[in-house]
Amino acid sequence: MKIGIDLGTCNSVVFIPNKGVVLQEPSVVAVALAENKIMAVGRRAKEMMGRTPDNIRIYRPLKDGVIADFKVAQAMLKFFIDKATGSFRFFKPELMVGVPAGITSTEKRAVIEAGLNAGAREVYLAKEPILAAIGAGIPIDSCSGNMIVDIGGGTTEAAVISLGGIVNFHSIRVAGDKIDLAISDFIKKKYNLAIGEQTAEEIKINIGTALPDKEKEEQNMEIRGRDVVMGLPKNIIISSNDVCEAMSDILTELTQAIKSVLRNTPPELSADIISKGMILTGGGALLRNLPQLIEKSVGVPAVAAEEALLCVAKGTGSMLSNLDMYKKSIMSKK
Repeated sequence: MKIGIDLGTCNSVVFIPNKGVVLQEPSVVAVALAENKIMAVGRRAKEMMGRTPDNIRIYRPLKDGVIADFKVAQAMLKFFIDKATGSFRFFKPELMVGVPAGITSTEKRAVIEAGLNAGAREVYLAKEPILAAIGAGIPIDSCSGNMIVDIGGGTTEAAVISLGGIVNFHSIRVAGDKIDLAISDFIKKKYNLAIGEQTAEEIKINIGTALPDKEKEEQNMEIRGRDVVMGLPKNIIISSNDVCEAMSDILTELTQAIKSVLRNTPPELSADIISKGMILTGGGALLRNLPQLIEKSVGVPAVAAEEALLCVAKGTGSMLSNLDMYKKSIMSKK
């Protein structure tokens, strides 16, 4: 049996060839400290965030796209594998995990070991930009250049791909999580209101926009939090332009990363990219008006891939179905 996992900082997606996406869960684990036992993984654990007593701790085992807490990450992987394969598992599955292109060898080893300890027979690692490109339906083996920008929860990776490999890439640890943080900081400064991580994420998803809205099109949202001065609960209404202002610095960093990749791209490939545009994948690609902002600041057309959140997982599926063909481009196997 073969399983592909897009092990993300915010969300993990599990893909089984011929079945498609079988599982899509937040990368969150709740641990009861007294018994040192896992209470919940995924969506159930995420619902507990910011609401737990002292004896329960919520972990997000991945930080910036790589494993930060080995034991918890291993337990989470085991949960995903068991849930995806069901109870009648006789054989250990082959596992393919998408990892950031800028990962170090120590970080690679951590993913491989976590996978083997979680019950996999073999663990293959593949670079996320290549997986995202395959999942977005880009013919990566052709000799023309394609640019992919994968905006996840922990990392943003911009890469130029040609002939099945990465020609050059730039990886920054600025993505969805940093945007959430920027939103909550902005609301704290401007409105003296403290909000939790989940509220910040909801604001981003519901009314976030990369470019300011015109007055008539502005969207509003009522949010609840704690007044920083009085310490009491309070409601306020914020607008989409507030959110746009809060995110602007982070989005500037993101466009700078894209520019730095384009600066180092061979001229032949640059010509291909200008005529085709770049493809955005990952959860960050769903941010309203982001393709327009990138086009405006970089000068290259950008378009979000279909089912942007699932591109990396779909890529693991196609790679697993054609393992022999991709063996040379998979970077390491244990």
